[in-house]
Amino acid sequence: MSTLFVTHPACEHHQTGRGHPERPQRLTAVHRAVESAGLLDHVTPIEAPEVDRDLLETIHAKPYISTIENLARGGGGWLDADTAVSVGSPAAAVRAAGGAQRAAEAVCGAQSRRAFVAVRPPGHHALPDRGMGFCLFNNAAVAAAAARRAGRERVMIVDWDVHHGNGTQAIFWRDPSVLFVSMHQEYWYPGTGEVEEVGEGPGEGTTVNIPLPAGTGDGGYMDVFTEIVLPLFSAFRPDAVVVSAGYDAHESDPLGGMVLTAAGFGRLALVLDDAAQKTGTPLVAVLEGGYDLPALGASVVATLDALTGRVLPAEALPADAPPETSAMAIRGRLRAVRRVALTHWRI
Repeated sequence: MSTLFVTHPACEHHQTGRGHPERPQRLTAVHRAVESAGLLDHVTPIEAPEVDRDLLETIHAKPYISTIENLARGGGGWLDADTAVSVGSPAAAVRAAGGAQRAAEAVCGAQSRRAFVAVRPPGHHALPDRGMGFCLFNNAAVAAAAARRAGRERVMIVDWDVHHGNGTQAIFWRDPSVLFVSMHQEYWYPGTGEVEEVGEGPGEGTTVNIPLPAGTGDGGYMDVFTEIVLPLFSAFRPDAVVVSAGYDAHESDPLGGMVLTAAGFGRLALVLDDAAQKTGTPLVAVLEGGYDLPALGASVVATLDALTGRVLPAEALPADAPPETSAMAIRGRLRAVRRVALTHWRI
């Protein structure tokens, strides 16, 4: 089955102002990179519909949704110092969330088993009652909710954006049916995502945070997958996987301090997709951050190369991979995460 590529031109109508890093040109760069790489022959393009309002309201409070609509009708405004709402933002946001919903429904049905959702604004910082960090609606959470509504009992969300997905964590904090795993730069925006944040009540243990030191790159991230993400996949046995695919951990990104390469992102997608394929688990990747345009385009292409099967597994790191921070520092963080996770999982 062909990998789905879900997008919509309305997502470029979310205007954030001159100089803002989360800009319409991000999506333009993704589309151009995908076309230039010849990937349009390997994917099935789908136009993102508007999200079902009742599904969106299981993620976000009605008054908050109304706030965005009212701000737009009044000519636009700001939810916080970073998060803009323009006249075109509601149309963009409902298509972004709708694209995530459509992708999840498609892969959980018979249409495909893989999908990449190229939309904006991003979503993983969006809380149930408040947008922040460039995010309006939580697209990854909508995808997970759509998978649950389609009959999938256990959904795993893997967030590799450089920033902690605090909104996704908050939404599923007490939900045992969704395992949220975030790897992110420690001591970075938004200041959440400590190892000890594990969920609460029936959801205790289904939040796993992996804060990593600045300077972590391809090798360190692969260690995260080998030692934590893939063992959690085996232990949780998800019926669907959602990837919060942010690319601001790239070495060139202005908003992060990590040194991942585009090839490194491709390897992460490859090993996760391999685990999913072996178990017949559908997978949806939803675009989050990534603010250096060439790096963003190259990283999305590398991810799609993996999801479409255009590349074979590669064990070696890229020859030009930049030097990483101390391997001892990275392994120390992983030992701390495993100590906490082992109280809830056999990994």
